[in-house]
Amino acid sequence: MALHMEELGWEDTPIGVISLRRRLEPAVGHDVYEVKIDDEFLMSSLFTVVETELAHLGLAAAGGEVLQVLVGGLGLGYTLRAALEDERVAQVQVVEAVSAVIDWHRRDLLPDTAGLAADPRCDLQHGDFFAQVAEGATPRAAYDVVLLDIDHSPQHVLHPSHAAFYEPAGLRRMAGLIAPGGIFALWSDDPPDPVFEGALREVYVDVATHVVTFANPVAGGESASTVYVARRPAGPAEAVRTH
Repeated sequence: MALHMEELGWEDTPIGVISLRRRLEPAVGHDVYEVKIDDEFLMSSLFTVVETELAHLGLAAAGGEVLQVLVGGLGLGYTLRAALEDERVAQVQVVEAVSAVIDWHRRDLLPDTAGLAADPRCDLQHGDFFAQVAEGATPRAAYDVVLLDIDHSPQHVLHPSHAAFYEPAGLRRMAGLIAPGGIFALWSDDPPDPVFEGALREVYVDVATHVVTFANPVAGGESASTVYVARRPAGPAEAVRTH
């Protein structure tokens, strides 16, 4: 059976050629949208449960009636869409390293998340999330919730320069950009990682690890990913940065 496939866009980046394609998936009988880095699969519209749960779990842990949210990594937009569904969210700023990904959304190439870029509460920023955190140069000085979905996991990063973020010093810099009592949540494609959980507990409190399962019509049965949710302690931001 010949598969219908169309490449919708691509961009050469420091981590490889990132491309968006639409492909008929025989297992479900309809088109799916996929992002690849070179020949490596990165994400698919067929598997979006965990991206959505990243937003649901992170926002559910957050207090307050008006929330400023930062999303690291735009991807297919499912985390952004889920965040905007929360009525408490005043604004979602998304930092995305690949300009083509932002362009895909502004051109509404992805049916499930079409229109997100035009939402007045949505602010798409082209930039390096990890560099901005390291330099304290995120679009806002502080956020109530940070949702991160860029690397495959803390142990399987897309670029070696990302690895330092997942160590206590990097997590502490992130905490310095979160409001007291605010939330940091992270998607990981690996099972729960005790080493990373330990690093989180050095910096954050109320650390919770959620295993999220979802149907896998291609492989059959269920697959699972992990969402970590942690709270920044109350106290001055300076104390978190230098602790």
